[in-house]
Amino acid sequence: MNLLHRLKHLPRDARDTLFVLAVIAWIILPQTEHLPLWCSAMTALVLLWRGWLAIQGKALPSRWWLLLLLLLACGATFYSHQTLLGRDAGVTFVVVLLALKTLEMRARRDAFVVFFLGFFALLSNFFFSQSLLTALAMVIGLLGLLTALVNQHMPVGRPPLLLAARTAGWMALLGAPLMVLLFVLFPRVAPLWGLPGDAMGGRTGLAGSMRVGTIANLALDSSVAMRIRFEGAVPPQRELYFRGPVLTTFDGSEWKPLRSAFPARMQLAGNLQVSGSPIRYEVTLEGNNHSWLPLLDATPERPDLKDYSVNMQPDLQWTSARPIGELVRFKAQAYTHFRHGPLKEELGLQDQVDLPAGFNPRTLQLALDLRRDPRYAGAEAPALVNAVLDKLRTGGYRYTLDPGVYGSHTADEFWFDRKEGFCEHIASSFVLLMRALDVPARVVTGYQGGELNPVDGFWTVRQSDAHAWAEVWMAGQGWVRVDPTSAVAPARTGSVQRLMPVRSVIAQALGAMSPGFELNLRAYWEAGNNRWNQWVLNYSQARQLTLLRSLGFTAPGWEDLSLVLIGSIVALSLLGAAWTQWDRRRRDPWLRLLHAAAARLQQAGLPVAAHTPPRQMAQALQDRAAGAAAAHAIELARIQDWLLRLEAWRYAPAVASPAHARRALGTLQREYRQLHWPQHLPTQPLTP
Repeated sequence: MNLLHRLKHLPRDARDTLFVLAVIAWIILPQTEHLPLWCSAMTALVLLWRGWLAIQGKALPSRWWLLLLLLLACGATFYSHQTLLGRDAGVTFVVVLLALKTLEMRARRDAFVVFFLGFFALLSNFFFSQSLLTALAMVIGLLGLLTALVNQHMPVGRPPLLLAARTAGWMALLGAPLMVLLFVLFPRVAPLWGLPGDAMGGRTGLAGSMRVGTIANLALDSSVAMRIRFEGAVPPQRELYFRGPVLTTFDGSEWKPLRSAFPARMQLAGNLQVSGSPIRYEVTLEGNNHSWLPLLDATPERPDLKDYSVNMQPDLQWTSARPIGELVRFKAQAYTHFRHGPLKEELGLQDQVDLPAGFNPRTLQLALDLRRDPRYAGAEAPALVNAVLDKLRTGGYRYTLDPGVYGSHTADEFWFDRKEGFCEHIASSFVLLMRALDVPARVVTGYQGGELNPVDGFWTVRQSDAHAWAEVWMAGQGWVRVDPTSAVAPARTGSVQRLMPVRSVIAQALGAMSPGFELNLRAYWEAGNNRWNQWVLNYSQARQLTLLRSLGFTAPGWEDLSLVLIGSIVALSLLGAAWTQWDRRRRDPWLRLLHAAAARLQQAGLPVAAHTPPRQMAQALQDRAAGAAAAHAIELARIQDWLLRLEAWRYAPAVASPAHARRALGTLQREYRQLHWPQHLPTQPLTP
């Protein structure tokens, strides 16, 4: 209670300082997961220290303290990032400088520096995330900084923060049309939020290789990988395989893309053949800083991906010439019924049966035992595949998110010891066993399934939908998809069921109260995020040029965008000037003259309000003029006479024509500009 009472009665500068510190903390908070631990700790301690100094009314630390802290921050930044340049180091340094600057916030000039550093720190949040939630949080931070800025321009006293917030809100609202105009028409030549050299940092997702156990970590990540909108009928859930990296080379612990010892002419060709009706779909892909595209199996034609050069590899994997570090949207066409790969044995298939020496001896023995089994003596690949799948179905194997840490013999542990694993444990062990049976096989990673959002009709594919399956080569058929996880857990690919991580306390509470409400809330939020992605983050130069074409430009370029933008800004400026002129004419010119006179007298120290009648102003001026010098008294008398004539023009009986009244008001306006208004008036009380 004592603390609350003290906070309520703090001086204005202390109250304003605490408000600024709270806004800064709000702006920096979303970045803490991207900042070094020492930076977050140092920033929090400095802000708490500055708040304590404001509450206690203590003096600010000397410049030597600030210099010492600055040197420590420089050294720690260089130690953490090995540079003082670039996105991560730059953001770290800006956050520390913003916190340290509050320790020398003595005058209004220092406060303005803090405000503008705060604006820069606010924008730096978008280097790491452009989500709708981040945008909403930064709008609150923007209004907080504008409120603090307006509050600094308010007169002395204790103006309520609500008044400053209301003014800041109006400022933001009035600036919104110009902001929208700049967003729509300002030429885009690159992704809006990004810095060269930083494209590979700060992203997660399915990797280009697979170490057994890594995809299980993605199952805990519910962030969106991409959104799909199908044109027409949606394929069954079990056919929604989005192909990513194809992994052929295994070194005993990690699966990697093909590293063949054969020359290129002896390696396998794609030989893709499709049948059936095409499935047309649109992908909104989150930036993942990988060069591969997760497309629906199989997509034979080049997707409509602007600004990127993409090609299909012989293993049907689509790759880009450069990593995709931004949100992109494109259309594609797929066929779920297809055949690819050689139909007869080729030398290049040897890459698909190679096994590293010294690993998984029990799996090799299992393959030998199967070959010796009379049921499979001389059996071809289809029969061997079915035998292994039967073993998965009937051998007590289990699909789990938490199989524990596997050792160096991952296949041996899965087949004989643990008998449980996530999709990559199952797929890797399956492929290794097939290779031990001398059947060409490889691992394919990507995404499987997704969930339909009933609000906007998009399929949402999350990182938790990351999946690994196998492809087995069969004579006369080529490569055939085999998903061994389906033999262990059919619901994984046959429906929208997934192994889910433990939900947060809030999600559990909402689900307990109303499961339907929780699902609807999530669906609406996801739909809102999708709209944000479609209309804001994915608003590219191509869409700008499409807008110009709809306005009549035949072959628009960035020069046309610039001309339209400049013309729109000029038109808005002229419109604003016309509105100002109209507003001036609309308002009562007599009231404007009265308010101007009141403002002059207020500056001289006379306590009058803008609505004080002219006669009362003249009387108050006469009371103060009694002690003035003779020369000043004459000028003050002229002002009093002018005020009385101003009142007479308004309230005296109308005996003159309207034209004469307008000329009389014009005379009063000219005299107002010619009068010598006093700078200071005597302050001693005078007797009427």
